[in-house]
Amino acid sequence: MKTFQNLIDEVQKPGYCHHCGGCVTFCTSVNYAALVQNEQGLPQYSDHSKCIECGLCYAICPEIDEIEEDTQELVSWSQPMGRVLETHIARAKEPKIVEKATDGGVVTGILLQLLDRGHIDGAIVTRQTGPFMREPSLATTPEEIKEAAGFYFDSSHGMKHLGKDYSTYSPSVQEFRPMVQKGLRRVAMVGTPCQIKAVRRMEALSVVPSDSIKFTLGLFCSGNFMFGEEERKKIEKIANFSWDEMKKVNVKDKLMIHLKSGKIIEVSLNELDFMKRYACQFCSDYSAEFADVSFGGIGADEGWTTVITRTPAGRQIFADARKNTLEVQDDPSHEKTSAALKRIIQKTEEKQARAKMNRDNMS
Repeated sequence: MKTFQNLIDEVQKPGYCHHCGGCVTFCTSVNYAALVQNEQGLPQYSDHSKCIECGLCYAICPEIDEIEEDTQELVSWSQPMGRVLETHIARAKEPKIVEKATDGGVVTGILLQLLDRGHIDGAIVTRQTGPFMREPSLATTPEEIKEAAGFYFDSSHGMKHLGKDYSTYSPSVQEFRPMVQKGLRRVAMVGTPCQIKAVRRMEALSVVPSDSIKFTLGLFCSGNFMFGEEERKKIEKIANFSWDEMKKVNVKDKLMIHLKSGKIIEVSLNELDFMKRYACQFCSDYSAEFADVSFGGIGADEGWTTVITRTPAGRQIFADARKNTLEVQDDPSHEKTSAALKRIIQKTEEKQARAKMNRDNMS
């Protein structure tokens, strides 16, 4: 049976680790505490003697295909980019949410509806801790959900707090302190494709804390980018602007820098490879193929979000939200949604081809 040491050899050393935190999440949740994420987000041993070499951390990793068929079967995955039930273009009804949001604030709208209806106790989101820094956070109030709205273009260490703060509750794990302390049994998770896939791996194996994740909301992802001082200076030169002028940033086909003056500067994503996390060049999932609902700005007008519902649960929560917190763009002929879906498939194929080429080159 392969163990965490095999993850180090097969995933970390070649540079494939996405820092999603799935391995650490599981180990912490079951109170083994053998693993921890370091300051760079990389999993490592915290106490080697506590490792029971169960091999589950290895199977959970989204870079390991040991249970890929089981994970795909769980969500009825299909080619070329996962299951697609419906495609919509939507935005939040509340203007303040749209103003702050990356695109149309649909994720925020759905989370607010879920919380209001009592379907979740909280949501795993990311909150801003600095100009280019965000961290995973548990939002349990409408205010906290709204505060988390908006685009983040820096790296987030994924689910590392999930094991400590958002454990599942079931008769066999009543001793889990985090669940007892927080009282959280139903949580929605917003995450990148690799984070969502790690949760689905846990779900396929029926291991904690996947039972507490009731809904997965996935974000379209061209890659995670590092905004260090040198990277910021280089972008300023490329786009000929000052970060002091920036109001917000967004990514569709390009990096879109919104200035306080109202001007929008566009930068090709190909020009940003120098700041992309190394592991992202090997990732083939653009549209969060394993989520209940996937979201992104590509194919939608400014201020709107393209939405893909992938599971019956995802379709249900979107349909419920559109009654109160969302408005859906009128598209009787489905021209806009069909065009958006084609663009998403195109971006998926491009990312898949690039990942394959990079892996082949690595081999």
